[in-house]
Amino acid sequence: MKIVVVTGSPRKNGNSFAMTDAFIKKAESCGHSVQRFDAAFMNIGGCHACETCYKTGKACSFDDDFNIIAPALLEADAVVYTMPLYWYSIPAQIKGVIDRIFSLVIGGKNVAGKKCGLIACCEEEDATLMDGIRLPIERSAALLKWEMVGEVLVSGVFKAGDINKTDGCKQAEALAEKFF
Repeated sequence: MKIVVVTGSPRKNGNSFAMTDAFIKKAESCGHSVQRFDAAFMNIGGCHACETCYKTGKACSFDDDFNIIAPALLEADAVVYTMPLYWYSIPAQIKGVIDRIFSLVIGGKNVAGKKCGLIACCEEEDATLMDGIRLPIERSAALLKWEMVGEVLVSGVFKAGDINKTDGCKQAEALAEKFF
């Protein structure tokens, strides 16, 4: 499978990156090709709702780094989002990417039939606090007719390396094995 991984953390040595790395390593060992986009280090703005999607030959008329990600999303068999929880919601660093998928739909591109996964972590102990990430991803997948393959939701991690005190990386590896 061609898997696109979109990350939403600005901490390169953070906990969600550790799980992302574990997922990618396992996915590649299973024979999948993986293309990774670290949204926090890209110039991606929100949707302008101008509905000029693909009128210029690119996914978005506002030419930023989403136009680099869009072709990979179209070619992908699967999309995996990885992120930390910020203020009980999807971090802005990745939200622009998610919102701009609108351009693929408005542009008449067939995005149905993909698989989707979610890897997320948060500082607080209560994993239900991640509903602000989980529910929008699940509902977006349903709207796009993507199959949710699985979710890795790890709570109680904040400092870089805290993930090593959990089974989060093993869960991310197990998620990678579900993509077939």
